[in-house]
Amino acid sequence: MADLLSDEEIAERAPDDWDHEGDELVRTYEFDAYLAGVGFAAGIAGIAEEAYHHPEIVIGWREVEVHLTSHEEGGITEKDVDLAARFDDVA
Repeated sequence: MADLLSDEEIAERAPDDWDHEGDELVRTYEFDAYLAGVGFAAGIAGIAEEAYHHPEIVIGWREVEVHLTSHEEGGITEKDVDLAARFDDVA
C-alpha cells in the first residue's frame, strides 16, 4: 500500500493547473476540437493502464476532465501526482 499524501505534500507536489478536491486531483484540459480531446483521453488511458492506476476520464465537447485518486488507500498518493505530471506531458 502507498502512503497517503498530506494536504501540504499535495500542494507542494501536484503539477500546476491540478486542483485538490476532497480525495482527488482534478484537471480539465481544453482542446480545439472534439477528436483532439478523444485522442488525448485514449493516450492517457494507455499510460494509466501501463501504470495499473485508472483515473476517471470524462470526455466533453472540446474538453477532457480527469480525476485521480488511489481508491485502495482512500485518497491521493505519489502515484496520483506522478500520473498527473505524465498526463500534462501528453497535453
